[in-house]
Amino acid sequence: MSSTLYFLDGADGGPVREPAGDRPTDDEALDAYSRVVTTVARELAPSVANLRVTRRLRGGRVAMGGGSAVVIAPDGFLLTSAHVVEGANSGEASFVDGRAMRFTVAGADPLSDLAVLRAEGRDLIPAQLGDAGHLQVGQLVVAIGNPHGYAGSVTAGVVSALGRSLPVGRRGGPRRMVENVVQTDAALNPGNSGGALVDGSGRVVGINTAVAGVGLGLAVPINEATRLIVSTLMADGRVRRAWLGVAVGPRPLPPRVAGRLDREGAIEVIEVVEGSPAAQAGVRIEDLLVDLDGVALTATDDLQRLMTVERIGQQLKATVVRDGELRSITLVPRELPE
Repeated sequence: MSSTLYFLDGADGGPVREPAGDRPTDDEALDAYSRVVTTVARELAPSVANLRVTRRLRGGRVAMGGGSAVVIAPDGFLLTSAHVVEGANSGEASFVDGRAMRFTVAGADPLSDLAVLRAEGRDLIPAQLGDAGHLQVGQLVVAIGNPHGYAGSVTAGVVSALGRSLPVGRRGGPRRMVENVVQTDAALNPGNSGGALVDGSGRVVGINTAVAGVGLGLAVPINEATRLIVSTLMADGRVRRAWLGVAVGPRPLPPRVAGRLDREGAIEVIEVVEGSPAAQAGVRIEDLLVDLDGVALTATDDLQRLMTVERIGQQLKATVVRDGELRSITLVPRELPE
C-alpha cells in the first residue's frame, strides 16, 4: 500500500494528495551549490587540524589557546597563522579521523601572518594549494576550521572583495601590511584562524584569520609571494627581509611630473623612522617615491615586494619627487629587525 502525503491547497484550504513516490530523494534535492560545498568539505576535512597551543607566561602561568592548521605535506608539515602560535613553540594537532599528535613550530613569519608547523605523525593527507590570483568577486568559497574548538566546522559564502590590506606583526615589533587579502562573507570566528579557505575545486586559496572580528572574514592569500614565504619557513625557519624604515601610501603625481613620466601615481612617504636607512639617505616626509632599483612604485606592496634578502646592504638608486622636482637618491637597505 503506497503512502500519501496531504498538503493544504492555497485556494480553498482543502487537502491535496501528493504521492510520496513523486518527492525527490535527498540526493536529488541537493542543488549545485550544496554539492560543491559537501564535496569540498568531505575532501578537505581530513587535511585540516584542530590546534591546541600552550603558552608559558611570566610567573610560571600557563595559557591555553587554539586555532586551525592545514596539512601541506604528508610527512607532517602544516600551515597556520603566525598569531595562532605566537609565544609558543609546540602544541597538539588533532584530526577528524581521531588521530592526535604533537607538533613543533618549524618557523613563523609575523609579517605575513603565516607559520609552518612540523607534526610528529606521518601519512597525513595534504591539501592542494591553489592561487588566490584567480579568484573573482562573487565566487563561491568554503571555510574549514575549528571555531571555538568545534572541530571540522564548515561555512560557505562568496568572495566579498579582493585586494584588501591586513596590518600584521608581532606585538611591540615591526608592523607591515599584507596586501591582496581576500575578504569573504563565510562566517569566521576565533578558532578559524589558520584554517583553509577553499575554492569550488577544492584548492586552498587562503589561510583564514578571525582577528578582524565577527562579520568580516579575511584570508591571507595563497599566491606566488606566500608560497615563497612558506618554502623559506620550511627550509630556514624564518624569513629575512630588507628594510628602509619608511611608511608609505599611494598618491597621484603632480600633473607636470605625471606627463613627463607618462604615469599617474607614485607612493608618498608618510613616516621616516629615525636612524633608518631612509633617514640616513635624506628621505623626507611627503617625498614621492617614483621608482626603486629600476622598478616603478605605484602601490605600497610594490615597495614591500622589493624588500627581499638579496637587497640587504645593496646600493639602490631611487627617484623621488620633492617640491615638484625629480631627484635621485641612493638607499642602502638593512635587515629588518625582528
